[in-house]
Amino acid sequence: MIGTDLHATVVKAMPDLRGRLSAGSDLKQYTWFRVGGPAEVLFSPADEADLAYFMKTLPPAVPVTIIGLGSNLLVRDGGIDGVVVRLGRGFNEIKVEELSRLRVGTAVPDANVARAAADAGIAGLAFYRGIPGGIGGALRMNGGAHGTETCDVLVEARAVDRAGNTHVLSVDDMNYTYRHCGASEDLIFTEALFQGRPGNPAEILAEMDEIAAYREEVQPIKSRTGGSTFKNPEGDKSWKLIDAAGCRGLSVGDAKVSELHCNFLINEGNASAADLETLGETVRTRVKETSGVQLEWEIKRFGKPA
Repeated sequence: MIGTDLHATVVKAMPDLRGRLSAGSDLKQYTWFRVGGPAEVLFSPADEADLAYFMKTLPPAVPVTIIGLGSNLLVRDGGIDGVVVRLGRGFNEIKVEELSRLRVGTAVPDANVARAAADAGIAGLAFYRGIPGGIGGALRMNGGAHGTETCDVLVEARAVDRAGNTHVLSVDDMNYTYRHCGASEDLIFTEALFQGRPGNPAEILAEMDEIAAYREEVQPIKSRTGGSTFKNPEGDKSWKLIDAAGCRGLSVGDAKVSELHCNFLINEGNASAADLETLGETVRTRVKETSGVQLEWEIKRFGKPA
């Protein structure tokens, strides 16, 4: 790691910091896979102003990694050097605005956004009930489900850059494509403004119930998993290619390809991040050999090996 004194250096340089700062924090507790090493320094800002102050004061040479609710994340066993930023309570507000709009902090779970929209009679955001994780991840990944993506409902997003400057990006500025955001990786999203349409709360809740029931039927949502592992190739489905390659149920240690939905990897007990990543790469190799298609990781992988 960069040095054992990074935490002390940050504390000394930032006397007005209001957020929580800790050294050597175990990141397993923040990932749905429940694997991975420690963060050299973990920072949870109090609010957007606190985040901007931190980023402005942090030496440019210190690497920064942003994680959200950990649903689409694999932290390698050696942990993450530098600073890991994880947004929390200061970024979980939801505000209903005029014209069927919803302003949301990026630490809010996707499912909570769907529920808040339903309660406010705002249709068009129910698809978030089917996406694990939080709004920050949805913005960074152009999260989508059931035929709708974030780019279809986003008006604008607020973000703080590496120098501590605040930006407001329109949906066009995000340069979205399938499961990809073209905005700078240095940006830390803090808030999103969504556009819905007037709807009947009961009908929206019924739609959400259907989405939830479908997820429970076809996805291993009660397991330690990271959600969809690979992006769907154009004109095809990753799970079909994985199944055709004979990888359903394949395992490496306690890491296993789900038999319920084989585009999901599962930690069945004591899998390491290396087990999960090795399994994923084995699946990619077999799919390439059998179909000629090179699957792309959808799960974000950070850190270094043990």
